[in-house]
This record gives sequence, structure tokens and C-alpha cells, in this order.
Amino acid sequence: MTYCVGMLVDEGLAMIADTRTNAGLDSISAYRKLHVVERPGERVVAVATAGNLSVTQTALALVREGLRLTPDDAPQTLETAPSLFRCAQLVGQALRQTRTAITAGLEADALDVSATLLLGGQIAGGVPELYLIYGEGNFIACGPDTPFLQVGELKYGKPVLAGGLTHGTPLSEAVKLGLISFSTAMRCNVGVGAPFDLLTLKCDALVADQRRIEADDPYFTDLHRRWTEAQVQVRQAMPAPPWMTGGPRLASSRN
Repeated sequence: MTYCVGMLVDEGLAMIADTRTNAGLDSISAYRKLHVVERPGERVVAVATAGNLSVTQTALALVREGLRLTPDDAPQTLETAPSLFRCAQLVGQALRQTRTAITAGLEADALDVSATLLLGGQIAGGVPELYLIYGEGNFIACGPDTPFLQVGELKYGKPVLAGGLTHGTPLSEAVKLGLISFSTAMRCNVGVGAPFDLLTLKCDALVADQRRIEADDPYFTDLHRRWTEAQVQVRQAMPAPPWMTGGPRLASSRN
């Protein structure tokens, strides 16, 4: 399993992906799942992958070789596509072609062939964008009402983002919330684990900051500890159910 998140705020874009893949508890490996195409000053395009590793790797290989969206088109890649929307179309088509080609063989062996991807970035002349691309090739765009998208083991980290992230959140705060969501996810699911790959892209900078966060990263370790302790403190500060402590009972809502 895996967990990837993309966050699109006023200041720019942040994407985080873990590196864990597993075929059972005794077969855990690490693969980079955040793939970046960068031409400083011209474009930054990042793809985060979740799901069947062979499906996502094959789809990205097809895009690197170049795809035609129609027979009359010249082959395009993430380095030549004129817009982020076109990049999403290319990746969606590659994912659909890959699943169509290999699904029968993999399903015969009872293997899960599902895959979803996040694609984000900015191309000169456009604005930062973020897309969620489904295995069937269709996709949705991130918007200001919900300024984040997730793929993989998303349920544990979603409450952190839904409760704290807005389109006006500073980019540094968005990264902090994203890492807290990873802290929560990895505590709840062994299929999510460090190291994490992080990309941040400020609006119109067209140069990405990329870094890998290891399990012993000082900032992430401290953040994980502080978040855990803060939850304990807040929980302990809340009153216990009065009917279990001898306190006054609340009025019943039943007639």
C-alpha cells in the first residue's frame, strides 16, 4: 500500500509520497513514487503514484516515450505538453492503456491491478494545478473548496487535512499538516512508512524544492512526538461522560 497527498494553496503546491510497497508482511520494499520532470523557469510537473507498482511504472514509461492523444497528434511527453491539463490527459491515457493490456493476465493470478495517481505542477504561462487521475484514465482537478487530493491509504490522514487546511493556508503550514497526516497514517497502518519524498513549488517560481524525509529526520521525529503528546493532552483536558463520574446528567433528547 502507499499514501500520497497533494495540497494546492494560494502560495503554491506541495506533494508528499511515501516509498513503501509490500506483498505481505515479510516482503516490504521501498520505491520512489514521486516522479518529477523539471525544466527550471519553464515547467515543473510531478506525478505521485499509488496502487499496483507494475501498472504505474509501465504507464509512466509510456508517457516518457511519448503518446498521441489522437492519430493526427505528434507524440507528446510531460516535457513537451503545452499545459498541465494536457499532461493529465497523457497520464490518464497511459494508465488506461496499461491496465487494458495487462489486466487479464494479472487478474488471472488474483493480483490487484488498481492504480491512481496525483499530477501537479506549473507550466510557464499557466497557474499551479493539481489533478487526481483514476485507473480508468479520467481525472478531477483540485479546487479552492477542498485544496487537497489524496491517493492510497488516505482515510487516516484525511481528518487532519480536512480540519486544518484551507486555500489560504501558508505553504509552510500546509507542509506541516501534510506531514502530520503522514504521522497519523503510519501509526495506523504498517503499509505506510518513511522515507517520504516531498516537493514544494511556490507560485510562478518554476523551480521545485525536493527533499527526502527519512524515518529519523529530526523535524519529522519532533513533529510526530509533539502531535502525539498534544492529542493526549487535549483528550485528558476534556470532561469525562458525566453519567460515568457521578456528575449531573444531561437532559435526554428522547420524549
